[in-house]
Amino acid sequence: MTLGQFFEVVSQNPSIVIFYFVALPVTALLAMLFGKGEGHLSPWKYLYTVLVYLACIPGIFAITLNAYMFLFERQPVMQTNIFTQIAPVICMLITLWLIKQNVSLNDVPGFDKIGSLFFIITVLISMMWILEKTHIFVFTYMPFYQFVLMFIGFLILVRLAWHKMMN
Repeated sequence: MTLGQFFEVVSQNPSIVIFYFVALPVTALLAMLFGKGEGHLSPWKYLYTVLVYLACIPGIFAITLNAYMFLFERQPVMQTNIFTQIAPVICMLITLWLIKQNVSLNDVPGFDKIGSLFFIITVLISMMWILEKTHIFVFTYMPFYQFVLMFIGFLILVRLAWHKMMN
């Protein structure tokens, strides 16, 4: 099964996806109500960790997919898939907002790793987009040493983010 086939199956049978993306914010809301002021304590912070990962991994994937589809494939906005490109991002934002109402995100174990992952993906997609757009201009308008310096700068940013994520 390819990724495109998976997205077609999800679009044809959206009930599981809708349940998933509604259940995460509802769980975060219930945790906020029942654990008011106790989000930094042991059982709650691990629940919040699970919620953060369950919301952020599809959300970050959807943001990456959107960036790819709009920047590289030039997909029209009107052809955006609600279940695979919009719902994960909205679910992620709502879930993180609800969690933040009860606990500082710095107290949630692993949240810094998610931020570093998102930063690495953003830098890599930016680098790929710049490389795609400037491949002609490197040889005509931009001196080659400036391109090499810019490329090295991107690699340093990726290395720093990777180091931060692993520590």
